[in-house]
Amino acid sequence: MDPCEDASEIYRLSSAYEFPWDFARALELALYRTYAVPSIGRLLAETAEFTDRPQKRYDDTALLLDAVVEHGFDSAQGRTAIRRINRMHRSYDITNDDMRYVLCTFVVIPTRWIDTYGWRRMSRHEVVATAVHYRTLGRHMGIKDLPGSYEEFEACLDAYEEAHFAWDEDARRVSDATLDLMASWYPRPLAPLLRAGTLALLDEPLLRAFGYAPPSPATRVAVRRAVRLRGRVVRLLPPRRAPHHARQNREVKGYPNGYRLAELGTRPVPGVRGCPVRHIGSPAAE
Repeated sequence: MDPCEDASEIYRLSSAYEFPWDFARALELALYRTYAVPSIGRLLAETAEFTDRPQKRYDDTALLLDAVVEHGFDSAQGRTAIRRINRMHRSYDITNDDMRYVLCTFVVIPTRWIDTYGWRRMSRHEVVATAVHYRTLGRHMGIKDLPGSYEEFEACLDAYEEAHFAWDEDARRVSDATLDLMASWYPRPLAPLLRAGTLALLDEPLLRAFGYAPPSPATRVAVRRAVRLRGRVVRLLPPRRAPHHARQNREVKGYPNGYRLAELGTRPVPGVRGCPVRHIGSPAAE
């Protein structure tokens, strides 16, 4: 397949067949690290989506993004998902630079994660296809000045983080709520261990921005070796015969009876950064 003409199909095969677990973890990390940009972390705190309703916000984000992957940009499901994503973002005063940075994390962080922890490295075809897929998503979202290649996405991400990562009290609250959410997916006694393990996977700039004490070298080595070992074990397994999409992830817990894409996501929060104040129940309010 051609990595430009067939980009979304290659990306679907990579994320649903080759590396479903790795893509899930890496996209969690990609979204998480955006909180370290104060303008992003502060907005999420103001809307209270990640502090008061973290499971729903996690579920909706995963399901909307993956609907495009599973069904394609031109499908009814893909168009519905993109409409919901755009309506959510347009409700708030979000800069093009912040939007472009978030898109960069979806391209770069999974590639770096898989090359470090996956059962194999991503091929050049897969890397190019990932960049083209998200460039297409960026165009559908109206993001301007999109990077033209994976290397440009990577350079944009690194430069933006170097310029904008900083401490912010509200962003730290969103980070803590997200770490608590991740720990809630497992038995409660494991929560301290899981938090320490998650922090051990974070890089130094991210830890500094959130004000977390760095894990001990022994903890960092042990956790990272364990994740790499998982990749070596997966290498020995037979090829996956059926796709695994985000809606099948055990971490997506909020819709045991199903969901409608058009009803997922947030609604405008009156008074929050560019969102007009409306009376609840008025025809203009969503």
